[in-house]
Amino acid sequence: MQVPTLYSTSLIAEVFGQAWNAGFLTITEREGLMAALLENTLNCEDYAAIDRLLHAVRRGWIKVTE
Repeated sequence: MQVPTLYSTSLIAEVFGQAWNAGFLTITEREGLMAALLENTLNCEDYAAIDRLLHAVRRGWIKVTE
């Protein structure tokens, strides 16, 4: 299965906003964020947004759903 990569900063910001407002992150979004991290093409703001999402998941503020 090919995992879609989120290259654009606007897409990462959109995923961040949607996840924060809805309170959940889908598996597809999570895999896309993981692929973007592995690409090493992100800027500091993208890394910070992903880091904030991961922190929110660890704290239980955002759930990962299917």
